[in-house]
Amino acid sequence: MKLGRVARAATYAVLVTVLVDLVSTTPTAPTPAPGAGYHHLGATTAGTWSGVLGRMTVTAPQVRKGTYDFVASRFMVKGDTPGGTRWLEAGWAETGWAGTGRQRVYTFDTNSNRWTFYDQYPIRGGDRIWIELTAADTGPRATWVAWLWWHEAWHKLTAQKLPISEHAQVEQYVEVYVDPRRGGTVRVPPIDVDNVQLRADPDAPMRYWTPDRVPTNAGNGGGAYCLNWRYSYNTWRAGSC
Repeated sequence: MKLGRVARAATYAVLVTVLVDLVSTTPTAPTPAPGAGYHHLGATTAGTWSGVLGRMTVTAPQVRKGTYDFVASRFMVKGDTPGGTRWLEAGWAETGWAGTGRQRVYTFDTNSNRWTFYDQYPIRGGDRIWIELTAADTGPRATWVAWLWWHEAWHKLTAQKLPISEHAQVEQYVEVYVDPRRGGTVRVPPIDVDNVQLRADPDAPMRYWTPDRVPTNAGNGGGAYCLNWRYSYNTWRAGSC
């Protein structure tokens, strides 16, 4: 978990300005600056892969309105480049600066440096959604596609050419950001993630993320937030202790 946290914090520091791109017309505020307040619950692959697939349970965190708090359950593909770490992530999130307390499907990519929320696919606490990130072609600037399974069909969220090739490190995290200006904690009901699978190459089948197949840097929770690996590393739960 330390490696994932350090890499993400360092990458955020590279981004001088992060814009919010909303599908809806909800008033927005700037997204949080890098610094204290991040909690990462999950795991990162030690090697590189061409896709990740899994199911996430949507819950209703107690994110504080008008703050930079956020809770996100997401997958990420990332790679280091001479210009810094580049990535694409997708999942669901609730934020204090937009969305009026709703849980929303989202993506973030380092081409646009934007959060994009997909309000045409409404979700709420108790729902389960499938997210897939997969390499659609090969080469030094491969296209990575984010997919959402919603209402019995796959929906393409975004496709991004990233300078990380068709093989990337993969993260699976519940990420909690507590606005340092407010302090305290953000209550996070247990979030379940299951059926997490990886693809070795763009044309390879998905296989379950297990310790024998996938060298992994995994976390164990800490502080106010707990992480329970039910079946390492494809079925787990994270949230407030």
